[in-house]
Amino acid sequence: MLSPIPAATAAGWRRHMKNRITGRSAFLALLKDEGITHLFGNPGTTELPIMHALKDHPDLTYVMAMQESLVVAIADGYSRASGRLVACNVHVAPGLGNAMGSLFNAKFTGTPMILTAGQQEQGHGLMEPVLYGPLVQMAEPLVKWAVEVTRLEDLPRIVRRAAKIATTPPTGPVFISLPGDILNAEAGIELGRSTRVDARVRPSDESLQALAQRILRAQNPVIIAGDEIVKSDALQEAAALAATLGAPAYQCSTPYGAQFLSESPCFMGALSRLQKQVRDVLSPYDLMIVLGADPLRMSVYSEVDPLPDGMSIVQVGLVDWDLAKNYGAEIALKADVKETLRALIPALKAAGGSALEARAKQGIAALASKNWTVRRKVLVEEISKARDRSPIDPDWLALQVVEAMPENAILVDEGLTSSRQITALRPHRDRYGYHALASGGIGWGLPASVGVSLANPDRPVVCFSGDGSSMYSIQALWTAANHKLPLTFIIVNNGGYRIIKQRLLAFHGDDHYVGMDFVDPPVDFTGIAKSLGLEAIKVTDPKELKSTLSSAFSRPGTKLIEVVVNNSVN
Repeated sequence: MLSPIPAATAAGWRRHMKNRITGRSAFLALLKDEGITHLFGNPGTTELPIMHALKDHPDLTYVMAMQESLVVAIADGYSRASGRLVACNVHVAPGLGNAMGSLFNAKFTGTPMILTAGQQEQGHGLMEPVLYGPLVQMAEPLVKWAVEVTRLEDLPRIVRRAAKIATTPPTGPVFISLPGDILNAEAGIELGRSTRVDARVRPSDESLQALAQRILRAQNPVIIAGDEIVKSDALQEAAALAATLGAPAYQCSTPYGAQFLSESPCFMGALSRLQKQVRDVLSPYDLMIVLGADPLRMSVYSEVDPLPDGMSIVQVGLVDWDLAKNYGAEIALKADVKETLRALIPALKAAGGSALEARAKQGIAALASKNWTVRRKVLVEEISKARDRSPIDPDWLALQVVEAMPENAILVDEGLTSSRQITALRPHRDRYGYHALASGGIGWGLPASVGVSLANPDRPVVCFSGDGSSMYSIQALWTAANHKLPLTFIIVNNGGYRIIKQRLLAFHGDDHYVGMDFVDPPVDFTGIAKSLGLEAIKVTDPKELKSTLSSAFSRPGTKLIEVVVNNSVN
């Protein structure tokens, strides 16, 4: 006769049986508990366990893209337009390889992202089967943390840790390798709980007072704003600081988001990435107040340093890598921008008193004739002189797009040379209203706009893209059409890589453009769009622009407008 099972053991056994779950279902349940509503992916054989489990998780929307770089870019766009953690899944080593360019973009912008890839079963990988590769080592250079799950019991801890790491400032992508045997295994496991680290910290009282006193001692300070203004939701506070000081404010040299309220009386626009030009702009000032930015990130080499001699810097932000990275800071505070400004502005007013108030009024009055709003009026008048030019002038196209867009529309910008004036024409009014290519790795715009639209279903989205950039990721159009998004793609067709031509001419005096045109044969963007399920129209007459854009923006559905523009290099 069998001995009876002790009560405690029986209770434990019952709990064990009650909590039995497969790795694949546990993975999806964990993602959902971390706030994930969409899983972006492109499935392969090693991902089939996840695809199999999706039917048991109908509240998780699977968004399929037709190549892994698009998967990550769509997720990136979703996060940038919502501030939320995102998850995406790619297919073993080649899929992760395809995704690396977009992962580079996500690292650059600090996108909180859990990127996963299916992996060959443990042990089978030793045999080096087809598609096998060292996924963790491949991902490590571009993520905050990379790991492979080796026991089902560890899966909850790994996913929880990944979400915590991705969302803790400095935010950024993480990577998890998911072997097939882990996904197919079943065990009694506890899923644990989600954790978010509250990093909305302000400096100490002593540091705040020191910062306030240093700013008040400056004769002519200037504010440089960056991406942490968006992440910390500090647009109002940054504008209030500028108004309190009567100081001019610029976006940093990588203005890939709505980093300052354009219509603030103190806003002057964005710094360029031309060293001499930036140096000339900054020369009148004696103190640079940097808010959540790498303020002077340049593109190509120059013998000229963008920082004027003798200029002091004070800097606030949570991305400690950017604090005094290239230029020493007199004061550098690792703190949340919004919380710091909420404490700093009252401290400035209290210490500065009526003298600061008078100085601020004087400063704002001095900026009234040259701020962003005034410059916009002058620019509109200048661009409007080209309204009848044929082929269409790209600056005129940009103006028409801005003026035709609905008030609540979101703009995704990868127009490069064709959108050079777009941030000087369209005001930033909310932190999620504008998203541009950040890292320089082109092909981001089309898929990112899909993610932006998915994150904001009640707002129309306009994607303004160059023709060269769009061909890196043109199949993103299918995903937009598949989800019937309120998204309009505008492809600016100048028949080649204009920015490369400009640089070849400027740097080398060479106008022999090899490998920079695609006019023989020409690319039929409207034909491609129609084949992928979009309504599409081609515009060559400048007189048709306004009506075509207004009609497209006022109707539901996913559309593409191909606009043929002047292809002159200068």
